[in-house]
Amino acid sequence: MGAVKVAPLILLPLLLAACGDGGDAPVQGQRISLEEARGKVAEPLVSPDTEGAKWTVAANGQSIDFARPGADPWMTLACNLREAPATISLVRHAEARPGQKALFPVIGNGTISRFKVDAALHNGEWRWEGALPASDPLLDVFTGPRELEATLPGGGTLLIEGSRIPGEFVNWCRAGGRVLRTEEAEASSDPPAP
Repeated sequence: MGAVKVAPLILLPLLLAACGDGGDAPVQGQRISLEEARGKVAEPLVSPDTEGAKWTVAANGQSIDFARPGADPWMTLACNLREAPATISLVRHAEARPGQKALFPVIGNGTISRFKVDAALHNGEWRWEGALPASDPLLDVFTGPRELEATLPGGGTLLIEGSRIPGEFVNWCRAGGRVLRTEEAEASSDPPAP
């Protein structure tokens, strides 16, 4: 038995009947400009000149900012000791729009870390934020004394001069806000005696 053949003329009235008249009046057409309908792509931000910028501890001691003296920060690391375990928030102070997400790579100290950041509104400023447990190995990128390069897609690159401050801050947060004495730190890094 072969395929059933139906005359095309028989199908045409069936298709037209299926569409139905509906009795609705035709929709009024509206003209729009395609240029106005297209989304505008934001121009990428220029990488800031970070010469003379450095890490400073905030007055409350719970965060550090990377900025020029007296200027707004470009990046902030903040420790939240109230959470268990403690968390560190990474904030990149660059223009963001609601709903945006990005990977924020930071390179340095023999490590490449890619932080997931989201656009967040804080005190009237849309900025990039990500938070993770203080024990997360991604934060090891900050624990060495060498220079860092932090690039936010569309937000420019921060060239950060080498400093011990970010490493000390991350280790302080990992320790739950306690300051370890040098002897205690050395004792904790020694292997246990047999």
